[in-house]
Amino acid sequence: MIEDYRPGSFLLTSPHRALLATGERQVVTESDPDELAKRVTKLLVDSDVPVAVGALPFDTGPDSAAAPHVVLPDAARWSGPLPARPRRPVGAAASVEPVPSRAGYAQAVAAAVESLQAGDLRKVVLARALRLTMAAPVDLRTLLGNLVSDNAAGFTYAVDLPCASGRRTLVGATPEMLLSRTGTSVVANPLAGSIPREQDPEADRAAGASLLASAKDRDEHRVVVEAVADGLRPFCRALDVPAEPSLIRTNAVWHLSTRVEGELRDPGITSLRLASALHPTPAVCGTPSDVARSTITALEPFDRGFYAGAIGWCDADGDGEWVVGIRCGELTEPVSGPPVMTLYSGAGIMPASVPELEVTETSAKFRTLLRAMGLHLEG
Repeated sequence: MIEDYRPGSFLLTSPHRALLATGERQVVTESDPDELAKRVTKLLVDSDVPVAVGALPFDTGPDSAAAPHVVLPDAARWSGPLPARPRRPVGAAASVEPVPSRAGYAQAVAAAVESLQAGDLRKVVLARALRLTMAAPVDLRTLLGNLVSDNAAGFTYAVDLPCASGRRTLVGATPEMLLSRTGTSVVANPLAGSIPREQDPEADRAAGASLLASAKDRDEHRVVVEAVADGLRPFCRALDVPAEPSLIRTNAVWHLSTRVEGELRDPGITSLRLASALHPTPAVCGTPSDVARSTITALEPFDRGFYAGAIGWCDADGDGEWVVGIRCGELTEPVSGPPVMTLYSGAGIMPASVPELEVTETSAKFRTLLRAMGLHLEG
């Protein structure tokens, strides 16, 4: 299926299957979540298109610079899980610009910690970026193949984004499922609380154990699980929320994970509507969300756009799957000039956070894309 991907297509792979959607029959950009879900469902029911695909931006409010981008494609097809492929180089970077610098990010974390300790803010997620001006065009099929091979237990994605001139593509491999819906069953799997992996197996096991025992990380995780449960509860007649987190791992980091399962009250509530209700969770924003958003706007020197958004699909029955748009980069290919790949990485900031450790964590999270691109850079 990777061989059939072309720029402008939509790809989402999971450990169990892969979806490739091509063409653009209609685009829905409605910002109201109820209207968005209703319009998409009606278009699906009235057409022969099996699924709608697309992305929700990080900021879904009425003043957001980016609107939801949900596409009815011309064609869509499924396959089983994609096999690992031989790794191939993607390209070299002609220049690298950190936004902000590592020191600037540490200062932003310190400012956030002050706000957290003042009491109004409980958690905030701060991100930083690496802006890579590429020496040559980026082969997205090669990049996607490398991401699938490196992240078989996660979700690899590519989604075409609105662009006034040229092309923009969000591409990444996230470990985090926002939610899936099958019939009246809904599952969410929030991740929060992270620590970099170690090369030595014994040290790596110790790192995972220390994360599971960390009061700071467990508090950070609890905030996210509570918010996800609160977001699902109005839609569910039954909800199972485990009392303790578990550990999951990627090639770069360990995460605390909790699988939340519910039974919907109303079978008419679609996966797209549920995704809109949950997104953005405190795993990518913070809590209280309005204070966290204000803090992000004040401290991050860029507009997130679709980074830390939600990527997924929904069918006419309302079933679907949506993942969190992290461990990603946005490839901008202008009509003239070199392509630019902007990589993003964020960390959850709590009152006990240490700025230097958050710099280290975000550096580790950059590795997902840097490794897939074959670049040996210090994030």
